[in-house]
Amino acid sequence: MKPRLFTPGPTPVPEETLLELAKPVTYHRSAESKAILAEMTEDLKYVFQTANPVLTLTASGTGGMDAAINTAIAPGEKVILLTAGRWGERWKNILKVYGANAVVVEVPYGQVVTPAMLETALAANPDAVAVCATLSETSTGVGHDLEAFGKLVAKTNAILIVDGISGLGAMECRVDAWHLDIVVTGSQKALMLPPGLAFVSVSDKAWKKIEAVAPRSFYLDLRRYKKAILESDTPFTPANTLIKAQRLSLKRIRAEGIENLWARHAKMAAACRAAVAAMGLELFPVRPNSGLTVIKVPAGVDGSAVLKKMEKTHGYKLADGQDAMKGTIWRLSHMGYTDAFDVLGAVAALELILLEVGFPVTPGVGVTAFQKAMAA
Repeated sequence: MKPRLFTPGPTPVPEETLLELAKPVTYHRSAESKAILAEMTEDLKYVFQTANPVLTLTASGTGGMDAAINTAIAPGEKVILLTAGRWGERWKNILKVYGANAVVVEVPYGQVVTPAMLETALAANPDAVAVCATLSETSTGVGHDLEAFGKLVAKTNAILIVDGISGLGAMECRVDAWHLDIVVTGSQKALMLPPGLAFVSVSDKAWKKIEAVAPRSFYLDLRRYKKAILESDTPFTPANTLIKAQRLSLKRIRAEGIENLWARHAKMAAACRAAVAAMGLELFPVRPNSGLTVIKVPAGVDGSAVLKKMEKTHGYKLADGQDAMKGTIWRLSHMGYTDAFDVLGAVAALELILLEVGFPVTPGVGVTAFQKAMAA
């Protein structure tokens, strides 16, 4: 049976990118490797919508988050943390490790941190040096209003540090225009590559903050990467095979155009939400994002068992909820190397499985709603 991946990371990878990974390994300090890194960096700047160099770390997205905090935040400094799920909690855990004084603005899973909440927190904590936020909270499907957050933080001395790991490339995100000071993403989500690379953009405002903080990491000190990128290089041995492959996936994004890419993801997401409603199901997040659709498991249905059956019977791999959310939500990704016909198949498979487990759904109702939304 053909496996079909619809998890919010890792995501499907284009064939030409996979074939690049099958080529012989080359030397990472050669002139050719430096030229490839330079080319990839320029395309990353386009995806991030920034004029600043984007730093490449051989690490997961969490490695990029760790680098942002250990490089920019000194022990005891106050940081406002906006959290709406598991990845906001990841920020909290990293801040704790590095001794930051976290002021937590937290909402229940499925809810969203609003700009008004941030504005109140900033007013109550004028000594905060940073705000940590999440663009796409993949544990719940929530998307945050980073543009509004950026306008608020830009008025202060604080820097805005963003986990854009599962959102960048699937959702509109304009790093410079929105005043996002440090933005982290990973290769295995909307950028269409296997896991292994983290990318970090840093604003001039953030660099000034970083230079005032004593180094606390060797490998994850962003200052080392800033110095190396001036020579189109990395401070340590990079995953150069992944870099060569990432270049190809970024060329695909360039060819489509970033605004076209955002619009396509938004339309697929809207169509998927229409299908969910037509099938008699409910969405979990109050402010859904464009990277994935998160569905409440209906009462009386074993959510985890349905996903296992769907994969075994039809080859469609969706993601379960995480931790306490396991069995209560289904997470259907439509980011990266995924098109409308891929998602249409996932909707059809979900309909079939729901029929098999006795949930009352009319065959084809979700598929029809998806097609109507795409045709609109």
